[in-house]
Amino acid sequence: MSSSDIFISETIGTAVLILLGGGVCAAVTFKRSKAFNAGWVAIAFGWGFAVLTGAYIAAKSGANLNPAVTIGLAIKGGIEWSQVPVYFAGEMFGAMIGAVLVWIVYYGQFHAHLTDPEVLADHTSHEGLVDQATAPKAGPVLGIFSTGPEIRHAVQNLATEIIATVVLVLSILTLGLSDNGKGVGVIGTLLVALVVVGIGLSLGGPTGYAINPVRDLGPRIVHALLPLPNKGGSDWGYAWIPVVGPLIGGALAGGIYQVAFA
Repeated sequence: MSSSDIFISETIGTAVLILLGGGVCAAVTFKRSKAFNAGWVAIAFGWGFAVLTGAYIAAKSGANLNPAVTIGLAIKGGIEWSQVPVYFAGEMFGAMIGAVLVWIVYYGQFHAHLTDPEVLADHTSHEGLVDQATAPKAGPVLGIFSTGPEIRHAVQNLATEIIATVVLVLSILTLGLSDNGKGVGVIGTLLVALVVVGIGLSLGGPTGYAINPVRDLGPRIVHALLPLPNKGGSDWGYAWIPVVGPLIGGALAGGIYQVAFA
């Protein structure tokens, strides 16, 4: 498989992943959405279905869709290290495309939400209740694009992302590789999607479970660049945790697999 095949497959698959995952966050967030206030269970299942759809679309490249998965597979020997940068590039580009597509799909809702005096007043009131030294400089729609902690504690937040990512990547590595040697098979893809739902329900509460560096960083960059009124900051002070944590978790999962299962 050529580098261009990998890049195109990972770009499209990751774009669909973020479109559907960010889309469910938007659907639950906006008052002018049919799914407003549907809750955390809807988000967890929405992200699981997003993984399922993106993975089936990107089956040609093994459907990594996540640098943490790519790292784990490279340590296991499922892909060549020389291909890792190509996977990373496709995953990052796709994540940014997916975030832009969410904005397009919910364009009217973004404008209505960010110009709603009640929404802005609620956000201002909330920000006024927290310690300004540690308050996230984030706007009222940042959660549609990227993750953030409920309790801001760097060590705990990092540990949460590492542990959740180990669960994800280790489940992928132990499901068994498909015939092309680069990813799980058809049934395995469904099982991985269910694992993502389980992680969201069980481990997602503290940080929103990024478990994927590009899932967080790509859309956060898009949030910073889009012409959204009253959007606030993009919380760059926290942004390193959902990048570093999953990368460490992916590497740990690869190491655990080599020690315990290889």
